[in-house]
Amino acid sequence: MNRDPRDPAREARLDRLKAEAQALSADPPPRPRTPERAPRPEPGAESGYYGEPILKPPVWTWEVPLYLFLGGTAGAAAVIALAARLAGDLAQTRVALAIAVIGALLSPPLLISDLGRPRRFLNMLRVVKVRSPMSVGAWVLVGFTPAVAIALAGRSSAGGLLAILADPALALSALLGMGLATYTGVLLAVSAIPVWSIHRSLLPPHFAASALGSAAALLELLGFLGPATMRIGLAASAVEVVIGAVIELRRRRPDRVLRHGRTGWAIRCGGILAGPIPLLLRIAVPGARPIAAASFLLGALFTRYAWLWAGRASAADLGALFALQGDPAGPRADSPAAPATPASSPRDSR
Repeated sequence: MNRDPRDPAREARLDRLKAEAQALSADPPPRPRTPERAPRPEPGAESGYYGEPILKPPVWTWEVPLYLFLGGTAGAAAVIALAARLAGDLAQTRVALAIAVIGALLSPPLLISDLGRPRRFLNMLRVVKVRSPMSVGAWVLVGFTPAVAIALAGRSSAGGLLAILADPALALSALLGMGLATYTGVLLAVSAIPVWSIHRSLLPPHFAASALGSAAALLELLGFLGPATMRIGLAASAVEVVIGAVIELRRRRPDRVLRHGRTGWAIRCGGILAGPIPLLLRIAVPGARPIAAASFLLGALFTRYAWLWAGRASAADLGALFALQGDPAGPRADSPAAPATPASSPRDSR
């Protein structure tokens, strides 16, 4: 028996399927979203990408700021030793070299302690990267230590090969010492941390003046109260005063951590102890040079830690990063919409 091609039930079913097909073609179902088709996240000054921070904070432990202080002081002491040798002050030359040797010997253990294993420090010496401040600094330290040790041993030797090598080693140690006193500021300046990067022209002379003043302050505490250490102390404190004024007068977004919160107070305390206080004591109270020297030493050491804490706080301030890149996404430095980011503890490192 043949089926009628115009069966009403069959026609109704075909019409229903046709209507469903037309509806699907007019409004297709949404395609599953794949990572390639997902919308790109827009970074925000508070949330970053997908809620993750854009910059990783510095992971240096407490040993690194102490190394920055001791290494810089050792390098500056070698420079002062050369100046004293040229001036004929052999006693001050020997004491300055002794300060340099002590600082040079203490520096590698501090770096190794921060790195965790001696092998990691040795791996830094496998190659020389002239465009890497860390690589250059490691090699400067490795060359500086034997040079200053030979210079000190030659000064104490009555004759022989060490006495012959004493002056050339002293000149070499002074040359390397200038690099050791300044490269740490360059090391911070070339990073992506906004507050360090924006002060790339300020940090090297800041650390150099601090190191030179610290070496002179140690000599003063050891009894060398001549005009040379006085002039060095005055110049170093004057530089610290100028640097503090520059930091206070600038109103850029990355500078906010240097004026607000715990990091702002840390920077100010270190700057005051190394700048105005010893400068006024040296000028107004001639007998207070040892107090001025102790104040400068304390301020110089505290300043190293303050810059590390400021770097950690600045890494969390994404608005500062956008401002550094010329993006007006974040609010102004002193805007109420930009609350101060608290600094991390120096032990929050890894």
